[in-house]
Amino acid sequence: MTAPVQTPFFRWLQQHWLCTFGLMGLGFVMFGAASLNLVQLFTANLGFLAEHGLDAVREGALRQLAELVFSAYLAVAFYLLFKTCELALVQRLAHHQPRKDS
Repeated sequence: MTAPVQTPFFRWLQQHWLCTFGLMGLGFVMFGAASLNLVQLFTANLGFLAEHGLDAVREGALRQLAELVFSAYLAVAFYLLFKTCELALVQRLAHHQPRKDS
């Protein structure tokens, strides 16, 4: 079995652990902000569409549904950023070898 190929971005994350920690925090906060009340908004939007049909479409319910889908994928992107940073930090800690002073 071969070792997975690491992208330049992932190697950069492993080398700059402080920046990685900051990005991980940003990803966590943005994931929370992007996903806040997302399920409730989806439910309300779909209920509005089901109850009012074409009138709901005229009032912009389809546009709002598209915006909710975009928000969901944005939340996923921030979650992936968080998990990538987490993996880089965990691997750095697990495989860190102290420098030998000459």
